[in-house]
Parts: sequence; C-alpha cells; structure tokens
Amino acid sequence: MVLNYIWIGFFLIAFIIALVKLIFFGDMTIFPEIMDSIFASAKDGFTISLGLTGMMTLWLGIMKVGENGGAIKHLSKGISPLFCRLFPDIPKNHPVHGSMIMNIAANMLGLDNAATPMGLKAMNELQELNPDKNKASNSMIMFLVINTSGLTIIPISILVYRAQLGAANPTDIFIPILLTTFISTIIGIITVSIYQKINLFSKEILLYLGTFSLFLALVIWGCTLLTSEKLNILSTLSANIILFSIIIIFIVLALIKKINVYDSFIEGAKDGFNVAIKIIPYLVAILVAIAAFRASGAMDAILGGLKWLISLTDIDTRFVDALPVAVMKPLSGSGARGLMIETMTHFGPDSFAGRLACVFQGATDTTFYIIAVYFGSVGIKNTRYAVSAGLIADLAGIIAAIFIAYLFFG
Repeated sequence: MVLNYIWIGFFLIAFIIALVKLIFFGDMTIFPEIMDSIFASAKDGFTISLGLTGMMTLWLGIMKVGENGGAIKHLSKGISPLFCRLFPDIPKNHPVHGSMIMNIAANMLGLDNAATPMGLKAMNELQELNPDKNKASNSMIMFLVINTSGLTIIPISILVYRAQLGAANPTDIFIPILLTTFISTIIGIITVSIYQKINLFSKEILLYLGTFSLFLALVIWGCTLLTSEKLNILSTLSANIILFSIIIIFIVLALIKKINVYDSFIEGAKDGFNVAIKIIPYLVAILVAIAAFRASGAMDAILGGLKWLISLTDIDTRFVDALPVAVMKPLSGSGARGLMIETMTHFGPDSFAGRLACVFQGATDTTFYIIAVYFGSVGIKNTRYAVSAGLIADLAGIIAAIFIAYLFFG
C-alpha cells in the first residue's frame, strides 16, 4: 500500500511540475523529455533484469549447495547460546529457537526464499507463547528488530546489480555493507534490550557481541591507517577471498554430507532464473516512476535543497545524492532497489553516490514491510515499540553507511 502511494506520487508530482514549466516558463521540451526518460528506463529495466539471469542463477545455485550442505544449521548452532540470553521469556530448548535461528541465519546468507517461511513459522510459535494475542510480546519485538536491522553476510543481489551495471569491482562494497549492517543490528539489539531491561553484560552476550564489536573496531581502526586507494584494493581483495572461501566451504560441507553438489546447484540455479524473470515488472514499474520524477526536475530540486542546507554547515554534500535510497528502504525494498539502480545509472556504479546507494541498500531491511507481514500473519494489532526500535536501528545504519562510505571511498 505504501509503495502504491509513492508510485502514484512520483507520477503526479512529475506531471504537476512539468505543467508548471510549460505554462509559466514556456518549456516546450519538458513533456517529451519525461516521456523519452520513461521509455528509456522501461528498456533499461528489462535489459537489467535479463542481465541478472546469469548472476542470480550462479549465486542461488551456490546458496542451495550451502543450504543442503548444512551451512545454515552450523551457523544456527553457533549463535544459539546468544539467543537464549536475548529471548529470556522463551522456555529453554523450545522449538521456536530453531525457527528463529534458521530464519536469521538464512537472512545472513541471503537466502530470502528460505528465510521468510522460517520467519513466519517462528512468529506463529511465538504467538503460541504470547499471553496477550493482540499485543506483541517482548520476544516478538526482539525477533522483528533483528530482522529489520538487516544483518547480512552476503549481499548477493547488490553484488549482482553492480556487476550488471558495469562496476569495475562489483565486490568493493562487500566489506562496507558487512560493517554497516552489523552496526545497525547491534544498535537495534541494544535499543530493544533497554526497553526490555535485558542484561547485556551477561557472559554469553559479552562474548558474542563483544568479540564482534572488537573485531569491527579493529577493522575500522585499520582502515583509517590506509589511503583510500590502498583501502579500496584491500577491501576488494578481502571481499573476493571471503566470497570464494564461502563457496569452497559450502562445497566441502556438502561433500562431507554426501550431497550431490551438482544437482543441488542446478536446483538453486532454477530458482535464480525464475527470480530474475519475475523481477522484470516490479523493476520496470519503479524505474519508470523514478525516471519521470527525475526528468521533471523534482529529484534535482529536492536534492539541491538538501545540499544547500547541508553546505551551510561546511559538511561534504556528496552523500545527499544517495539519500533517497536510505529514505525509501524502511518503506519498500523494491522501491529502494529501484532508486539504488537509478542512482548507479545516473551517477555511475563506481561513483561515490553509486557506491553509497549500495551500502544504504544493504545496511538495513524494509522495516514497515517486515513488521506488517510478520505481525499481520499472527493477528498482532498492538506492535508496542517495535516500529520505533526498528527505525532507530535504521537510522544507525544510515549514519554508519555514510561514515564508512567516506572511510572506504573517500
């Protein structure tokens, strides 16, 4: 519903601005420019979607190998002690622990098709434990905020889009996204823990979060010692080593379990082809709306106003060009994806704005959509502080994305 209003709004605002330019300023070219932009964007959306087929087929095939080989289960076992502390209201060894861990582990690995069913299953199991069926329980809110903070290890779709749009090093945003999404998740957990009075200084929580936070601090500190050029080279090299290592680990785990690796890859690859084809109408829809909005001058006017205000503080304004992605992300994943692609197309995939748009896209998840779907699936009407906690995590992700983008890309 939100995306519906945004989509209509883009067209109506573009039409009104174009009409004003025609009537009051005699701009006879504005409407032809808008229509040319719309047609070009429709063609681009179709071309991009078809180009995604190969990359999506590859990555979803690899992910299916990891899934069948038990990668998610191993990851689940690793973070189980942490979950017992973050969800104290859930009885020990309750089945919902497995569903939640499987959901979050699947999200971390970019397995959206596996994550959503497990997430809905977890919500139904949490609802069975919920004493007030109309009000979100503490465990539900913590689970939702961890989801909306968007913790991701492998941002497959973003890497694929960057490759398709001709980025020199499509994986150069891998490390920045990993750092940013970790920060947003930590802030989300801390926010909910303050609301729920969860002791974050317990041994298990300190061991997990403390270790991750220390590692993050060391990475950022190390990055500050390098020039932008060396940092970019190191980031790209590290990202590719990590990604290739994950592929090898998935294959080895599958071999250990005596899984047919080739058949598993083909099974996942078929899903990749279907995903790439299904995305065509959604991508074309959002791209043509954004194209009309930008061609009318509305986008430039808004961003120009923001740049002017920010310039009064002597702060670098380059990040403003990517801000629409950050604003859209909590509302609509497809809308933010369209803005990310449009930003890379307009400014270039290797521009500062293009890279930052990708980091924004990977920093958090669609807060309002996830809350609506997950709570709606179990009939929760009173969401309590779930939205505010989720948006705090989103804001932390946005701020972290800007800082880290300047650190990595200058």
